[in-house]
Amino acid sequence: MQGLVTVFGGSGFVGGQVVRALAKAGYRVRVAVRQPNLAYRMRMLGDVGQIEVVQANARVPSSVARALDGAEACVNLVGVLWESGRQKFQSIHMMAARNIAEAAAKAGVARLVHVSAIGAKADSESKYFRTKAEGEAAVRAAFPGATIVRPSLVFGVEDKFFNKFAQIAALAPVMPLVGGDTRVQPVFVGDVAAVIAKAVASPAAVGVTYELGGPTVYTMREILQLVLTETGHARPLAALPWPVASLIGSLGDIQASILPIAPPLTTDQVEMLKTDNVADGGLPGLAEAGVVPTAVEAVVPTYLYRYRKGGQYAETPAGAF
Repeated sequence: MQGLVTVFGGSGFVGGQVVRALAKAGYRVRVAVRQPNLAYRMRMLGDVGQIEVVQANARVPSSVARALDGAEACVNLVGVLWESGRQKFQSIHMMAARNIAEAAAKAGVARLVHVSAIGAKADSESKYFRTKAEGEAAVRAAFPGATIVRPSLVFGVEDKFFNKFAQIAALAPVMPLVGGDTRVQPVFVGDVAAVIAKAVASPAAVGVTYELGGPTVYTMREILQLVLTETGHARPLAALPWPVASLIGSLGDIQASILPIAPPLTTDQVEMLKTDNVADGGLPGLAEAGVVPTAVEAVVPTYLYRYRKGGQYAETPAGAF
């Protein structure tokens, strides 16, 4: 086996695929998570003894330093989609990112891959995107040679994007539509993981910022129509004005502050939906990283069938892939 790679936030949706890709490439992997008892599955993604799970809190510098002991490279996947409890955008996207970058530089780690997001801008109205940009700046200041990966909306079997809309399609009489003309460029989770694994090994990736988008750009209206077609639910699209969407988002903010479950929508997510989430053609992407992009149509139908009436036994709806 090759050297040791510490993956912070490795038990999440993207993290699991990154750990698998690194293990497949022959690395020893240390998965650093806040609750290791919930990440026992990680050890099954590689050979016996190849993957270990350790406790680490990215907000605590001493905890980060312990997780990096002996590592040749590290990957930072720590992030949140909404704020709850101590998990705030500022503390996770900026402060935790800075802790990891500073600890990696101090420990002599050779490679750092920091996962951010398309749309990360210091002047963004979205706090999520704004703190992502602050995190990138903190990482660059502490570890100039870091590779930054900015994916668009990430999709896959366990995603919280297509699955979320499919659940709504199966239960609600209408499909609420926020930001119908906003463009998105969904990227397959396996492709994102492949880029990260390659960046750990490639000298050409040092100091590079990648923006990862899939092969097709959709509007949100087209995304919802695709979901409705694949699940076989004939639901009218109900376009929500921005003030109404913000009101629903405010209720989601309250829910997130009280309950440990994903809110249907937050005010910050409404702000995110006001701007396109498409890769910048001026930055390297999947092709430059040597990864062939996977189309939405090749993957999404393999798991959205679960939301059809009759599930796997249902007939394929007209127009579905």
